[in-house]
Amino acid sequence: MKTPVAPLNFQRRGALLALVGNPNAGKTALFNQLTGARQKVANYAGVTVERKEGTMALPSGRPIRVLDLPGAYALNPRSEDERITADVLFGRAQGEKRPDVVLCVVDASNLRRHLRLVLAVKRLGLPVVVALNMVDRAAARGRAVDATRLAELLGVPVLPTVAIRGEGMAALREQLDDSTLWDGPMVAAHADVPVALDLRADHETVQRILEQLGLDTLMPETPSDRIDRVVLHPLAGPAILALVLFLVFQAVFAWAEWPMSVIEAGTAWLAAGVRSLVPDGLLQSLLADGVIAGLGGVIVFLPQIVILFFFILVLEESGYLPRGAFLLDRVMGGVGLSGRAFIPLLSSFACAIPGIMAARTIPQSRDRWVTIMVAPLMTCSARLPVYTLLIGAFIPAHDFGLGIGLQGLVLFGLYLAGIVGGVAVAWLLHRFTTVRTPRTLMMELPAYHWPSAQDILLGLWQRVQIFLARVGGIILTLTILLWFLATFPAPPEGAAGPAIEHSFAGMLGRALTVVFEPIGFNWQISLALVPGMAAREVTVSALATVYALQVTDEAAAETLQPILAADWSLPTALSLLAWFVFAPQCLSTLATVRRETGGLTGPALMAAYLFALAYLASFITYRTALALGA
Repeated sequence: MKTPVAPLNFQRRGALLALVGNPNAGKTALFNQLTGARQKVANYAGVTVERKEGTMALPSGRPIRVLDLPGAYALNPRSEDERITADVLFGRAQGEKRPDVVLCVVDASNLRRHLRLVLAVKRLGLPVVVALNMVDRAAARGRAVDATRLAELLGVPVLPTVAIRGEGMAALREQLDDSTLWDGPMVAAHADVPVALDLRADHETVQRILEQLGLDTLMPETPSDRIDRVVLHPLAGPAILALVLFLVFQAVFAWAEWPMSVIEAGTAWLAAGVRSLVPDGLLQSLLADGVIAGLGGVIVFLPQIVILFFFILVLEESGYLPRGAFLLDRVMGGVGLSGRAFIPLLSSFACAIPGIMAARTIPQSRDRWVTIMVAPLMTCSARLPVYTLLIGAFIPAHDFGLGIGLQGLVLFGLYLAGIVGGVAVAWLLHRFTTVRTPRTLMMELPAYHWPSAQDILLGLWQRVQIFLARVGGIILTLTILLWFLATFPAPPEGAAGPAIEHSFAGMLGRALTVVFEPIGFNWQISLALVPGMAAREVTVSALATVYALQVTDEAAAETLQPILAADWSLPTALSLLAWFVFAPQCLSTLATVRRETGGLTGPALMAAYLFALAYLASFITYRTALALGA
């Protein structure tokens, strides 16, 4: 039986090169080498799987689009990532033309598995070029591959590369510049042979290829195998993982101190300049107390976010993250999750949205749903500005020596509290929603390698762009809106207290204190939580704007931490920290959950249980701190 396939889309929206390969084949490094900074990140039409697209110029000057498809092991999809790859190659993807040329990226040290995908792609009738990546690693293991002979056996061009160092890129570009690749006739994709027969035939074909290359023997022990004897040890492994995470959170505070002070000084200088150049009035208030105070209160935490992302990228690029999933599989299995949930949950430390999207790689629907529900409890980078603001204001900067500080310990404790909360929620869902069944974890452990400085810097730059786009978009908009609400209407004649207390914002804040006063929140905090629903960072921006308008001393308005330390009690600060450990998610996260779960039940349940957890945690924290005389 033939598989129905949509007609080919010959409408040329620019020549399209698609990168295809197994996970950990080095596609991202090769994509970065080909496209450089000419990249954009978005989602595939209709789904939340991330797509990376860039442009490159061939040696002849011809521009082409480059699409980095999600990693796949085969074209009979088992996850949403693999389905996207198959749909694009078959010409079924909504809003995307079928590729003109496919660049298959294979790991030279693991041809047995990677060549199966090459054979499957060849059957689609598309022009194929193979990038034989990581040839240096294969040679170091005594598995050198004859690229010329492999090209003869496959019947397609094969170019050796070391993408992480840029080796082989010139020859690959020259090969891609061959006009016969782009101008030849396309053949419609079809599947006359049943999938099971294709897989069996592919396995036999790969075995014959390996025999003719002299690579059909067992792989000798590698340096990664020797490292894993320590890193994956039942006792040493978890201890190393805990130490790595602990050092990351210490560095977030220790390394960011100097750049944060520079940004604070720059913000204060800019606000003072505006006050000296712009006459007193609404415009000066808007610029100095609204825009500069609000945005400056968020941008100051950019160094800490960059440091956190730096470590996540290093751990990902080095190959350590899958080891973390393996180490935590037993713990996660005890609460009803497999180790595959580790990487989506770790991604949620950066932002819950990509973490929720990454859950698409989990085959079991129930495990995927539970992972989505607990992903927001992993402390995302948007909470980092709130944490560091309150820790800096209320927790002494006590140094215990060896680079360990009290503030870093408190930050580590907050992250740990989110993890414990996520484990508890997952256990409850596992306990009351399913019959306990054994789970097995099957996943690839890639070889260790040094991260590429170029890929790390490019990844950091993309995250900085995303952060600054949020600052210049939604945060700026909400900051100006909050300034308007905090400025109008003007107080009546003879009114006592700051003018903001008589504004719309003051009225709204006092109305919300009916709900939040039992957990120690004043009207300023209650007000700041409202725009914080759009983005967590806006909470800091809102507090900066409110207090900049409330205080009369311009110098005091330059730095938010001293104001909070003087205005709030310690129980209030601790209660707010507890609130943000479990705080309801931002609207964009809830919208993503709706798309992933296919309805309103998921986001409604998430918002409800997170609000209840946050309120309960804050109430217990506040009342306990008061009882202890804090």
